[in-house]
Amino acid sequence: MRSCYTGQVSTDQLDQVVTLFGWVHRRRDHGGVIFIDLRDREGLAQVVCDPDRAQMFQVAERVRNEFCVRITGKVRRRPEGTENPNIRSGQIEVLCHELEILNASVTPPFQLDDENLSETTRLTHRVLDLRRPAMQKNLMLRYRVAMEVRKYLDALGFVDIETPMLTKSTPEGARDYLVPSRVNAGQFFALPQSPQLFKQLLMVAGFDRYYQITKCFRDEDLRADRQPEFTQIDCETSFLSETEIRAIFEDMIRTVFRNAIGEELPAPFPQMPYAEAMRLYGSDKPDLRVKLEFTELTDAMKDVDFKVFSGPANAEGGRVVALRVPGGAEMTRSEIDGYTQFVGIYGAKGLAWIKVNDAGKGREGLQSPIVKNLHDAAIAAVLERTGAQNGDLVFFGADKAKVVNDAIGALRVKIGHSDFGRRNGLFDDHWKPLWVVDFPMFEYDEENARWVAVHHPFTAPKDGHEDLMETDPGRCVAKAYDMVLNGWEIGGGSVRIHREAVQSKVFGALKIGPEEARAKFGFLLDALQYGAPPHGGIAFGLDRIVTMMAGADSIRDVIAFPKTQRAQCLLTQAPSPVDEKQLRELHIRLRQVEAPKA
Repeated sequence: MRSCYTGQVSTDQLDQVVTLFGWVHRRRDHGGVIFIDLRDREGLAQVVCDPDRAQMFQVAERVRNEFCVRITGKVRRRPEGTENPNIRSGQIEVLCHELEILNASVTPPFQLDDENLSETTRLTHRVLDLRRPAMQKNLMLRYRVAMEVRKYLDALGFVDIETPMLTKSTPEGARDYLVPSRVNAGQFFALPQSPQLFKQLLMVAGFDRYYQITKCFRDEDLRADRQPEFTQIDCETSFLSETEIRAIFEDMIRTVFRNAIGEELPAPFPQMPYAEAMRLYGSDKPDLRVKLEFTELTDAMKDVDFKVFSGPANAEGGRVVALRVPGGAEMTRSEIDGYTQFVGIYGAKGLAWIKVNDAGKGREGLQSPIVKNLHDAAIAAVLERTGAQNGDLVFFGADKAKVVNDAIGALRVKIGHSDFGRRNGLFDDHWKPLWVVDFPMFEYDEENARWVAVHHPFTAPKDGHEDLMETDPGRCVAKAYDMVLNGWEIGGGSVRIHREAVQSKVFGALKIGPEEARAKFGFLLDALQYGAPPHGGIAFGLDRIVTMMAGADSIRDVIAFPKTQRAQCLLTQAPSPVDEKQLRELHIRLRQVEAPKA
């Protein structure tokens, strides 16, 4: 039987005989004495194999990296000067008495301490990748976070209730993953994008405090913080106001950070209306570590000769903003050109700029190819509103509001995170949480000429905004809220609609007629008629939270078996073809399709 985990051996076991199990992380032959670094999920311990135990030593000579072994030996202090303060077992070593090879290993395709592995290599050999200490640490952190969530919610009377994985397709949001039914020919289940409707039904059923740490599925294009299947901390409660719901879950996140990684988040979290977040940062999930803000210039540029500015300033839905970068005049032209290429990713056609050499001289103290196209009043507005000082650089965004917000918002973050930003005090490297509140209920989809829900169609409007859904949907504000941390949305929720009449008004604003609403959501509409309580909730992205805590680059680093950006599992080679017999049983015939481009 194992005495303890290998990585937990310490001076507490001095002079004791212990039995350890693990994998050979490294084997070193020091001229007659063999050292084995033994590894398990808790860390490493140094094992010393002396030749005076001949039978054991013969086994040690055969051992190689990644062999699975059992050792029995005596714990002793390391010789002075050989201690390793970076690991728990760094003060001791185990003098090996017995060594058994439980299973040999072929030569691994890479060294586990190689920090330059490609993601393809890592995901193809994911089992070995998961043996790496960094990955073991990440997944153990994920476990601790989930346990802290469960302990917190359990103490407040929340009940863990499972909801179906095979459910009805209700295409409002991302694309569903569909599952054909063999028993019901020609019909399909959908994998849930979230348990949203079921948790509302649980509120109607009287389970007033529900939670679930559950898988969700969305068939969408992927990036660093997205996966086709992801894990959600899903929560719902009845009889609480928007403010009370936020207070519970703000405290939950604060408690989880404190207990899981020893970090203390601010109390209380600041709040910011959606409109202000877009005005100042061009984003509904602003990274408040970056000390740069937008300056609104749309009104000041309506009558300038520079069409790049006056065009958007006079267009419906256009916007002109400035981004003042203190000390930015030291940037070279090549650096500015690099930022110009960067904003092009977000649809910007260019990046105008002004260097402020001497603000007191007005036009004469400015350096830029665009100054000659701006009248004195516009230049004065730029300098006054931005507060630009000598040595500053001012960037400009002018286009449709979405392009400006996306491009200059991304530029703000890029500059703040850069070496320049950190060197010039434009980045505050601390945890910066934020509640973004008062989201609009709807946004207009120009391509399809209709209003769509900003969050989802079951979000309640602010009191007194119900009639706006029929007369002016764009002014309707929702009881919705997102929790943002360091520029990542880690949770989002809302108070839900609990009256059938209000839900029908929302469907009307979304151009979902009575027949379509009945076909898609009839079960919810029916349930709301049976004394549905006021209720609301929130869902957190477990993958994102752990990624931030671990300081990882991608959520793939905190998920045991993730997919690639092409939604493929390189380990199992999924998705994969199925045989004709399986398709016939499902009443499915495949059309010939072009192979996806690499």
